[in-house]
Amino acid sequence: MSVPKSLFVATIQGATASGKSNFALELARYLNTEIISADSRQIYKFMDIGTAKPSPQDRKKVQHHLIDIITPDQYYNAGKFARAARSIICGLNDEGKIPLIVGGTGFYIKSLLEGLAIIPEIPGNIKKDLIKKHQEKNNQQLYDYLTSVDPAAASRINVQDRQKLLRAISVYEFTGQPISHYWQKQKSETGLQSYNILMSRDREILYRKIDERLDKMIESGLLNEIEDLLNRGYKEDDPGLRSVGYQEFIPYLQKGTDLKQCLELAKQHTRNYAKRQLTWLKKIEFDLTLDASSINFSQIYKDIGDSLRRTYDSCYS
Repeated sequence: MSVPKSLFVATIQGATASGKSNFALELARYLNTEIISADSRQIYKFMDIGTAKPSPQDRKKVQHHLIDIITPDQYYNAGKFARAARSIICGLNDEGKIPLIVGGTGFYIKSLLEGLAIIPEIPGNIKKDLIKKHQEKNNQQLYDYLTSVDPAAASRINVQDRQKLLRAISVYEFTGQPISHYWQKQKSETGLQSYNILMSRDREILYRKIDERLDKMIESGLLNEIEDLLNRGYKEDDPGLRSVGYQEFIPYLQKGTDLKQCLELAKQHTRNYAKRQLTWLKKIEFDLTLDASSINFSQIYKDIGDSLRRTYDSCYS
């Protein structure tokens, strides 16, 4: 095989509960390839039910990468994902395989395909001091402060995402430059080509699927999973346990809050998360959009497989 002009991947994106995982599994089997998870929660060990990880049986059928790689008290980011994913892609392309990047964490995929801003590293001790300086502030106060010093960054960060708020504030206070300044210098050439597939569902159907899935997660032992995490010594403010679908049930386990109330809140938060994902996905130009509710899978695997192979072969011609 000749030296490739660039690396090549296929991405399968969509909101939570849109049918990405099942579709990707069958397509991967058809193409005899492997899946790289682009899910910022499936990276955590011991968090299986609430993150809707592929089952052990499915992971035996198709190799999945970047699942169960850190514990819930550890931080992960798009830069680490992009570096790890790129290494896997190189290996699979060398084997003549088309990696499938599958997940709903859009920023992870964007960082892989478009590159990341180069932001000066903040020494660990200084970072701790900067975070400690603002630890008494609530999320709204952090957001208001960030808005005053870096409105461009504030417009891209959710007020509930405390980790990203503190990250942006720390960069500003350490470097004297807003983090958005570095974003504007973001590298755009990654030498990576992609074929991008969107799994779509009618919003009403999507929301119903979300509600049904959370009900099934409770039936499958989600509460026991969360209780096990707490018994292992993980705390409710650890990165993993701040995940939607976990944080809402901790009051039930620790304080006896009404379970039905916690479940409805989890459903609402998950629907809100899906809404943000849909807004993000509207900004992306996809090569193919599939309605998960009506596609003929047996035919579509062949059509997509042929298209992917043609595109992949052009990279090596």
